[in-house]
Amino acid sequence: MLTAARSTPAPPKDDTTRLSVISPGPLTTVQDQGRTGYAHLGVSPSGAADRASFALANRLVGNFPGTPALECTFGGLSIRLDAARVVALTGAPVPALVNGRPVADPTRFRLTAGDVLSLGRPSVGLRTYLAISGGLLVEPVLGGAGHDVLAGHGPHPLRAGDEFAIGVANPCPQVPVELAISRLPQATTIVRFRWGPRHELFDRSDRQRLTTTWWRVSADSNRVGVRLQGDPLRIGNIHLPSEGMVRGAIQVPPSGEPIVFLADHPVTGGYPVIGAVIERDLDLVAQAPPGIGLRFQPISSGSRIIKFASRQRIPTSS
Repeated sequence: MLTAARSTPAPPKDDTTRLSVISPGPLTTVQDQGRTGYAHLGVSPSGAADRASFALANRLVGNFPGTPALECTFGGLSIRLDAARVVALTGAPVPALVNGRPVADPTRFRLTAGDVLSLGRPSVGLRTYLAISGGLLVEPVLGGAGHDVLAGHGPHPLRAGDEFAIGVANPCPQVPVELAISRLPQATTIVRFRWGPRHELFDRSDRQRLTTTWWRVSADSNRVGVRLQGDPLRIGNIHLPSEGMVRGAIQVPPSGEPIVFLADHPVTGGYPVIGAVIERDLDLVAQAPPGIGLRFQPISSGSRIIKFASRQRIPTSS
């Protein structure tokens, strides 16, 4: 079995732009587009939990796709740059302060040498992505620069006093910031999924319960998976031979309350998987803070997704 492999930030050279961590907030990690090809060794893909927001942040500052950036959970991050750079904030919106003064539009803005950027708490959503033109220079581990909270691969979560070298900046593209919008869950959100591979182990009432219950996101959730609370399924204690797990799998443990696997999911599991959340809606799940309501909406395997519907409120009774 592989032991956890850690990498450290590339040591800044004298002429290299530096990012210094003043405060990491509750949890801030380096993330990229993930690792591939190591599932047979027990290594999950990892990478950014909200892939669309991560990709958007890099695009806004002119970075190549997959360039390492920061994933900040529940805000609270404070950093200093020693050279001028363009930065972008996507995902969960947070108040941004530069040297104690509010940033009018924190989607994309410029920091000058010595500026201190501080992030507040998100008003909606959970994870905010901070991309810096040039990107973070981090030594890859197994082909990826992201931190895996389950296995411990990659650079450790940010700590006060950490320093990162920043790469050479590319010209920023002319992306209108008014079009730079992240999809975020509201108080109640519809999540689309496909049945399988073990949905036939569940009777009709269980399958109906999965799709009619408004599940609440538990505080006991992280980058491994989102635990849900609600009227439990009645399948009971079923153990299967270990099977491969994928990002988005809806696993049902003996408690009957589903778990939706995210970026740092285990690569195998012995509890039945009743379905899998589609890729586009999985970013919404990754942004769901504790207390948010989720409802699963099944779609057929052959259906084309042509609507960008992301949210729907529970109808209020008169």
